[in-house]
Amino acid sequence: MIHHLALFKLNPEISPEELDSITRQTRAQLLKIDEVLVLRCGRNIDPAGEWAFFIAVEVESTEKLALYKENAIYIKHLERVLKPKTREHFELSFEMEPGKDVRFS
Repeated sequence: MIHHLALFKLNPEISPEELDSITRQTRAQLLKIDEVLVLRCGRNIDPAGEWAFFIAVEVESTEKLALYKENAIYIKHLERVLKPKTREHFELSFEMEPGKDVRFS
């Protein structure tokens, strides 16, 4: 099982209402992707926090993560919603099964 986390810094002009809209759109769109088993997203509770928004997904394997990132829904959401409203992002992926060799997942 792979847990993928993406953190985003918002453009300065993004209001709390716009961030709520980004969150709703993210949930509505990314949950349509078959490879996504679990999706979580939301805002940083520290208003001064640099990384204001996150998306976390769980998928079965590294292959499923690649399919998620290549999915037309994901790409469209990234290009139309996330990139225009963010200035930077950072991604991490974690294996959640101790002792598993991710080369074979």
